[in-house]
Amino acid sequence: MAIRELPRARTKTYTIDDVWALECDPANEGRYFYLIDGELYEDPMPNWTHSELAALIGYLLLSYVRPRKLGSVNSELSAHPADSRRTLLVPDVSFTRAERVPVPKPKGYAPLFPDIVVEVKSPSNSLAQLRRKARTYLQHGSSLVWLVLPEQSAVEEWQVDAAGQLQQRLIGRDGALDGGAALPGFEIALSLLFPPDSNGEDHAS
Repeated sequence: MAIRELPRARTKTYTIDDVWALECDPANEGRYFYLIDGELYEDPMPNWTHSELAALIGYLLLSYVRPRKLGSVNSELSAHPADSRRTLLVPDVSFTRAERVPVPKPKGYAPLFPDIVVEVKSPSNSLAQLRRKARTYLQHGSSLVWLVLPEQSAVEEWQVDAAGQLQQRLIGRDGALDGGAALPGFEIALSLLFPPDSNGEDHAS
């Protein structure tokens, strides 16, 4: 999704309560808001390629997770860290291990970040902003982040190593994603996401 920072007073620090109020306003129907460290942003609607890739990855995850009862697969789950009301993100697709799924399931924003997070880049996205999201997810409990880059037919994978350091690597069309410790045995060949006749072209949202 493309990212626009909303005009705001410089002294204003936003919380999830502010986002809730915005989303409950009928004038904002169809608009997407999120927070990072109290800064408010808006995402426009995803384009065709974006939504198609998100749907495919969600389907592949669900097909693996559901029969094995491994946890919950979600699309556009609004979630915030349990210890912060100033950060709220909405990953395109996510997986949360069964033992971490809240009981009962929250009716509002989820008070935890999923184990695996997928963010699909739209043409008007800033990669720097997506990477900021990746760091935020990992700093607040996620294990693995996949930044899907349609224009490169590649995925940038982010995770935390044994020493607690953030690590990233670019995986091309000939490579594959795997669920690592968060989802052992799960794998996606990138050739499935980006077939040979795919060029990743699309118009901006």
